[in-house]
Amino acid sequence: MVTSPHPLASAAGAAVLADGGTAAEAAIAMAATIAVVYPHFCGLGGDSVWLLADRAGRQETFLGIGQAAQNLPDFTGDAIPTRGPLSMLTTAATVDAWDAVHRYSKEAWGGRTAFGDLLQDAIGHAKGGFPISRSQGFWLDMRKDMVADWPSFSKLFFKDGKPLDAGDMFYQPDLATVLETLASQGARSFYEGPLARRIAEGLRAAGSPLTADDLAATHTRRVAPARLAYRGYELLAPPPPTQGITTLTIMGILAHFDLHSYAPGSADHLHLTVEAVKQAFLTRHRIADPEFTAQAIDDWLTPEALRQAADAIDSGKALPWPQPYRTGDTVFFGAVDAEGRCVSTLQSTYFDWGSGVVVGDTGMLWQNRGAAFSLDPDSPNCLKPGKRPFYTLNPGIALKDGMPALVYGTQGADGQPQTLSMLLTRLIDYHQSPSEALAGPRFLLGKTFSDSRDSLKIEGDCGDEVLSRLAALGHELSSIPPQSPIAGQAGVITIAQDGNLSGAHDPRGEGVALAVNAR
Repeated sequence: MVTSPHPLASAAGAAVLADGGTAAEAAIAMAATIAVVYPHFCGLGGDSVWLLADRAGRQETFLGIGQAAQNLPDFTGDAIPTRGPLSMLTTAATVDAWDAVHRYSKEAWGGRTAFGDLLQDAIGHAKGGFPISRSQGFWLDMRKDMVADWPSFSKLFFKDGKPLDAGDMFYQPDLATVLETLASQGARSFYEGPLARRIAEGLRAAGSPLTADDLAATHTRRVAPARLAYRGYELLAPPPPTQGITTLTIMGILAHFDLHSYAPGSADHLHLTVEAVKQAFLTRHRIADPEFTAQAIDDWLTPEALRQAADAIDSGKALPWPQPYRTGDTVFFGAVDAEGRCVSTLQSTYFDWGSGVVVGDTGMLWQNRGAAFSLDPDSPNCLKPGKRPFYTLNPGIALKDGMPALVYGTQGADGQPQTLSMLLTRLIDYHQSPSEALAGPRFLLGKTFSDSRDSLKIEGDCGDEVLSRLAALGHELSSIPPQSPIAGQAGVITIAQDGNLSGAHDPRGEGVALAVNAR
């Protein structure tokens, strides 16, 4: 089974599985396709984080996270620009991550599909065109006033002075050429050789400090996942510099409460989950690149630390929310193959539309992940040459008796651990199906593009009684429409002990899960 936010990406992964490919190979095909058909959230100019597990007890994380340029500009303001060339401070590691996962698939899972073959669907859609999705149309319209002033962007995404709309055919011949080079010359051609020099020249011309040497130094890290026991499951998450630890902390706090006492989606369920999120976010500032700042993961996830955080929750009163909100958008996709091998992945260019800069003649939007750094020299996440920034991406896999049982993840930056906490409690505590868990009302704590208040955004279908009770508990509420795109696009695949699969992608988008009869 595969799940992704776009039918064309799901179809690409399903075709690989139908031909007997591994879950990793299917996920790479989806990764390449989604980079073409979801350019507002991800692309070759961005990063990705991968979590893999199988029935043999292997669990691996691949952190495809680019590092900061060696020669950084001198910033005179209080913050790094969020768009434009001075936000393009980090290299793009997603293509290298595809390569690393492909090699692992061959070595550990016996994968036989050539790397170039996995890019063919993506090449076809970039060259032959595809109808723009509702999601892409939504974010083009949302940012139309801003993006009109981005010359390289508007040249690609506008026609006759107006942004392309959902349903319009979209062609990316320059991007197709890049993908064809990767297919014929291998993934490392993105970082070394003629294509890499073209990319470096495009970055230089745009005003980014990234160089050919920075591209060549880009490599994916293969590390062990972080883990936490929760109600008979073992939850796996990527370690720092990602916020996977934040998701585990939330669930570790919630483990101290009897959620069965409350109905799913009730005010008490929501209140406890929101308050657990707040407690976890109060310490999230510690997360940083472990190669620059020591990360005491074992100390942060001890029973004592989680119990202390749980004890700080007042079941009758909301804690004020003083934390700054990080924006950002991503895509989640997952795959499970006939042998029960699992892949859970997030791919991103950080903000919707990344930096807003198309690099030279490559057709690639580059990420603005440099804006995730701090200029405060005392911050664990302060900007330094060669450093990776704090990262919101945290795909998940849950094990049951040592075997993969859940594959899950969501789009949404700071909203990711919030959405995952609702999904996991619905799936594990309330035994809901993937479709039920994904359809349930959600919350989003903090600022959004449409509401600058640090309020608790609640989808309107949770009910007046729930809203009244939450308000009485002291939550500052803002209503958002039911099934709102703001609440993230998540996906879930469940794996029963007998091997049967069930999956879905979020009803807030046009994504699909596809079951496959493998050859």
